[in-house]
Amino acid sequence: MRHEKTEFVGGPLDGRVLEVMVGLTGQPPLDYRVPVPAPEGGPEKVHVYHRERGRGGTRWVFVYDPEGSPHPNRPRWPWSKRR
Repeated sequence: MRHEKTEFVGGPLDGRVLEVMVGLTGQPPLDYRVPVPAPEGGPEKVHVYHRERGRGGTRWVFVYDPEGSPHPNRPRWPWSKRR
């Protein structure tokens, strides 16, 4: 699989550039979820980032969503499963 260096904006990964796996079309996923384990074995917290067009020299950036909502621009098809 191919990887592409992608910048993260906001949240705990702010300013980091990580290699993200891209699909057959050369695009990274619409949502990137980062699970963080709780310090005392409690339920893990999941930080959600949404893909957006990059600024300047990068193709894509992932922008932090503090609410962790589904991607706002994704179409909701009637036959799709709810997440």
